[in-house]
Amino acid sequence: MADANVDGALHSPTWLRTALIVLAVLIMLGLVVLPLLMVLGAAFGEGFKAWWAALREPDARSALRLTLFTAAIVIPVNAVFGTLMAWAVTRFEFRFKKLLLSLIDLPFAVSPVVAGLCLVLLFSTTHGWFAGLLETWNVRILFARPGIVLATLFITFSFVVRELIPLMQQQGSDEELAARSLGAGAWTMFRRVTLPNIKWGLLYGVLLCGARSMGEFGAVSVVSGHIRGLTNTLPLHIEILYNEFDSTAAFAAASLLSGLALVTLIIKFWLEARHGDALAKTHRRH
Repeated sequence: MADANVDGALHSPTWLRTALIVLAVLIMLGLVVLPLLMVLGAAFGEGFKAWWAALREPDARSALRLTLFTAAIVIPVNAVFGTLMAWAVTRFEFRFKKLLLSLIDLPFAVSPVVAGLCLVLLFSTTHGWFAGLLETWNVRILFARPGIVLATLFITFSFVVRELIPLMQQQGSDEELAARSLGAGAWTMFRRVTLPNIKWGLLYGVLLCGARSMGEFGAVSVVSGHIRGLTNTLPLHIEILYNEFDSTAAFAAASLLSGLALVTLIIKFWLEARHGDALAKTHRRH
């Protein structure tokens, strides 16, 4: 009876439900759909040939390669370490655990520009903490690919681990303890028990991590040096083109970046359509 009352309360009054739905749709259309349509319109405003020519520029191709290269490193690294971090936090008790949980949220709280400046203080060859070691080993972090990868890793680290911690806390460790009691080793237990239980949460975290890594601007802008053809990712390439009033090329690159995000969204929709029940169970914790 209580559930019926709650269900009835959620579905009445009709005017309120309709107003909220209309408001949500209008907000999404105004803040998400309309700007994307305007970007696509501007990108193809001078025709497909102009759009394609802008993307075939050497700097544009270099920016795309660097963006995909960075994502190809960041996604698996964050998937592995995010899973290990979530496992450690949810399965073990240790001192400073609350502090570790707070540090996990640090990339969400700190501005990406501040994160980039932190990397400058660490790896600058003139005044960084590791300047002497970098000079001795002739290693270059800033204004090179390693700095871009490190900045993106910092910004995207929390996505996977924050997806997994609530899920693993809700599931508990009973199945893992049962597997251990039956003689399963740590790796067998993880592969046969833990990973199947968390795979959908892990996949969601990976999708979010990939989307953010390809679109990251602030931290990468600080450490990249904006060297055309070498250290510009797609977001940085778009900024340079726009500042140079090359709007056609800028919007063409923006449409490509939007397309990469749409691919992530399509994968998400496909997963929900194919494995809707499993995904619903995974996200019921929200």
